[in-house]
Amino acid sequence: MARKNVLEGLMKGEGPTDTPETRVNPAKPRYKTGAIGAVSQSITELKRRSVVDIDPTLIDNAGLLDRLDEDDGIAALMESIERYGQQVPVLLRPHPEDDERYQVVYGRRRVTALNRLKLPVKAMIRDLDDRDLIMAQGQENAARRDLTFIEKANFAWQMHDAGYRRDVICDALHVDKTVISRMLSIADRVGQDLIHAIGAAPAVGRDRWMKLAELVERIEWDPVSLAVGKNSDARFDETMRLLEKYDPGKPPPQKPKRPPAPPAEYLKTPNGKPIAEIKDRGSKVILTIDRKKAEGFDHWLVANLAEIHRSWKEQSGE
Repeated sequence: MARKNVLEGLMKGEGPTDTPETRVNPAKPRYKTGAIGAVSQSITELKRRSVVDIDPTLIDNAGLLDRLDEDDGIAALMESIERYGQQVPVLLRPHPEDDERYQVVYGRRRVTALNRLKLPVKAMIRDLDDRDLIMAQGQENAARRDLTFIEKANFAWQMHDAGYRRDVICDALHVDKTVISRMLSIADRVGQDLIHAIGAAPAVGRDRWMKLAELVERIEWDPVSLAVGKNSDARFDETMRLLEKYDPGKPPPQKPKRPPAPPAEYLKTPNGKPIAEIKDRGSKVILTIDRKKAEGFDHWLVANLAEIHRSWKEQSGE
């Protein structure tokens, strides 16, 4: 099957330069006629073919959701960028509704990491319509080895739900119609709520997801509450285990009881006024700051989180 490779057209002969060029004015230019306008347009086109630095706060998400566990690995990615810099540029397009902003075609996690580090994003800028954006995103996802089966199946389902034809989905993901049909069938039978409750499940392949889809079809109640576990693989295993044990003639299995959470602690001012609540929830700690009482501490904390983390690593000897 001859397929249009959007990524090849975007990337061919346009690799990153050694010294990224700083983009001074992110607004899309408006050209005048005549020789000056032609020269200005030529210079701008050369800039658009190079790697430029973009303020991450000017970048919005676009396209379809590809990762189910978006924050997984962000901390490690931030550490890698701090140590080695951003090695691979992201691909952006000008925002279709705001001349001052951009949208991510691919590289969302890098944009998130750089935004948290308050560093500029090395990016290539391309003018893409919505269809080409989805095609480029799908082809980049198909080439990545770290996306799980269910993430690719869910991406295919989103394309189908958005009205794209099967042949277009095949081109976007570089798979044939038989594979796409299986992906769509599994994603449709398992359902969006359960897929998102379980997550990426990197250790789970197509056959086990197909088995889960068959088990879900036997029941007439929502299985989302069964997806309990410390990570997505554990949540899949627990859901599968409970559904395999389920007898359709009996009531649905009950969600396992969790031990009671420890009581919340409070961060207080010297005069005893609480300004933040700290909750220990096992796999994560939740810090809630009351902005009405924080007197700007919330803004200071957000601005200094990276420095606080660096200081902690130095003190802990890591």
